[in-house]
Amino acid sequence: MTIVIEAVKGREILDSRGRPTIEVDVAISGGFVGTASVPSGASTSRSEACELRDGEPTRFFGRGVAQAAAHVNEIIGPTLYGQPADAQRTIDDRMRELDGTAHLGRLGANAILGVSLAACRAAALARGLPLYRHIGDLAAVSTPLLPVPMVNILSGGLHAGRGMDVQDFLAVPLSAPDYPTALHDMIRVRAAAEDLARTEGMPTLLADEGGLSPGYARAEQALDLMVRAIEAAGFEPGSDIAIALDIAATSLLGEADSYALRRSGLALDSADMIDLIASWVGRYPIVSVEDGLHDEDWQGWSELTQRLGDIQVIGDDLFATSPARLARGVGVGAANAVLIKLNQNGTLSGTLDAVALARQHGYATVISARSGETSDSFMSDLAVGTAGGQIKIGSVRNSERLEKYNQLLRIAERETIGYAGSAVLAGAQQRGRNKDDRRAAS
Repeated sequence: MTIVIEAVKGREILDSRGRPTIEVDVAISGGFVGTASVPSGASTSRSEACELRDGEPTRFFGRGVAQAAAHVNEIIGPTLYGQPADAQRTIDDRMRELDGTAHLGRLGANAILGVSLAACRAAALARGLPLYRHIGDLAAVSTPLLPVPMVNILSGGLHAGRGMDVQDFLAVPLSAPDYPTALHDMIRVRAAAEDLARTEGMPTLLADEGGLSPGYARAEQALDLMVRAIEAAGFEPGSDIAIALDIAATSLLGEADSYALRRSGLALDSADMIDLIASWVGRYPIVSVEDGLHDEDWQGWSELTQRLGDIQVIGDDLFATSPARLARGVGVGAANAVLIKLNQNGTLSGTLDAVALARQHGYATVISARSGETSDSFMSDLAVGTAGGQIKIGSVRNSERLEKYNQLLRIAERETIGYAGSAVLAGAQQRGRNKDDRRAAS
């Protein structure tokens, strides 16, 4: 049976920060309706798809998306009417053609992505498949996999009013045998961190993604708290639970390509930044570093990746979920993992292309949320369906985050779906060999 698009409706709703975003309904033959909403970032790359905002200062301080919603209703919807609803790439390519710009700036990537995701959800309903299964078919992935949760514990940077220089300090479960156990372990660490912060008289206010924002002047203070929280929760740092960093270095960029760590009173060049990150990795149980350098420092990224050796080095702003930028990174040896954000690319098909290219070249993938989220759990199904391996949702607080964690719990009830485990982190095998060598030497 041919399923075709019968109606497309876009509207303005509010995200987790109280800012407007796009929600789209796609109605198809058979009475099925797919609904999807679009996230929005705070720490953004100059290379990611263009989010269209109205710019009218008297309405939502210029952040309205009424124009993007109108593009859905008046341009995109009429063009897609009668098109096969399960032809995802055809739908996405047609919208890119309609827009006609490299970064989807005319119609708005938020408008286009909303339609792309809603059409995918509608097609899954029509096929009678769970969303992750339908996504797996689109991605040519036959074995879905539950991801390792990388959970925000402490926040700074643009996620917390620059209360700390480093944007996020995250916990990564290493020894958990399954997703529900991993999530429970993360909740224990998050609770221990809050208890320690409160006991020491530090603020326990929440940042955009639900992490704690203690406002330490130095990253080492936050890292010390992370280690103590892991221990207080009853785990061994580095064996049961490790630390991941999201430095968001592009947002630290000052004059002459120097990094301004204002809370620490430092101004660093690329080489100094690499030295600082390497010193943290040498002192703390860190297994993953994201955006350690800015998004155009390609040579520095290659040096950072070599210097850190067996550590997962993630490109976010660097790659912007762009297959072209990822291909460049592969060519120069920049990073060994890529953050995957749907709204950086602007379509589901383009996002799946980035995942496929990463897999082809041995790069780990981390499916990621944004600081401005909605209750839509699409990214959870994306992580499972593509066997993405890792997921970065935010903290275990706030309904827009918890709905995504809860969707993974629902999927985990299906006993045939395995759990990725910590071996999916880039560099995991080499870290294991290095640990064995140190044990043998002792």
